[in-house]
Amino acid sequence: MLQTMSSIARRKVRDLLAAEAGQEVLAKGWVRTKRGNKQIKFIALNDGSCVDNIQVVADVENFDEALLGRITTGASIWVKGQLVESVGSGQAVEIHAEEIGVYGDCDPMKYPIQKKGATLEYFRTVAHLRPRTNTFAVLRIRHAMAFAIHKFFNDKGFVYLNTPLITESDCEGAGQMFQVTTLDLEKPIPRNKKGEVDYLVNNVSGMTVLPIEVKSGKDFTSHKALDRFLADEEYNIPSGIVLDNEREVYTKNKVTYMPVYFVMCIERAEIPEGDYIF
Repeated sequence: MLQTMSSIARRKVRDLLAAEAGQEVLAKGWVRTKRGNKQIKFIALNDGSCVDNIQVVADVENFDEALLGRITTGASIWVKGQLVESVGSGQAVEIHAEEIGVYGDCDPMKYPIQKKGATLEYFRTVAHLRPRTNTFAVLRIRHAMAFAIHKFFNDKGFVYLNTPLITESDCEGAGQMFQVTTLDLEKPIPRNKKGEVDYLVNNVSGMTVLPIEVKSGKDFTSHKALDRFLADEEYNIPSGIVLDNEREVYTKNKVTYMPVYFVMCIERAEIPEGDYIF
């Protein structure tokens, strides 16, 4: 029994399935399934380079029984052998194993992905293993589409950005990392019981901000943080908006109430310079 890997270059399963038979190859990957009898074992090997597996044929007499016992579904192995034409159906070539090594063992009783089918809900509980299943081959299509779109714009000279690079939102502690504002940093920003108004939108002129609250309950007319913004003379904010679940649009005490789906109708108007000073 040989368990030493030579200097031969490893080839991906995708390339092996398209290669010509009659050459020595080295493959690495995870075991999808193992079947066979007392004389021969058939191992389905996949490395993630494609959906299809390559079949590894191992003569039992050439390998230690303990080693073959470690080759279970989910185990990580390497295989060196001869790439030959397959006599079975389903694949053009297969590997006749000469050397096999185990990188990582896998308890078949605990490995969460088995040969039998499973629901999408179940796969959500083992999300880190989803790429090892054929169910999520659609992610390869998504990858190809995203790559094509990015390549198209890159070839046209566009630059891809993750926006917004700087945002007025102060949530999940982000405001403690850095702050860009026209407000007086020595004067605390009014906060509601959860810590802040929901949004602060800069006017296009840069001279003022528009505070926005999103209210889902029946008490949408109660907004203490927003009221403090509007009442503070130093901030000199002329108006605010409350997005609610009602159907009416009206303004009361400098606050405009509107349905949340009206947010697309909010426009940034030019403010004459000098009207609002911080």
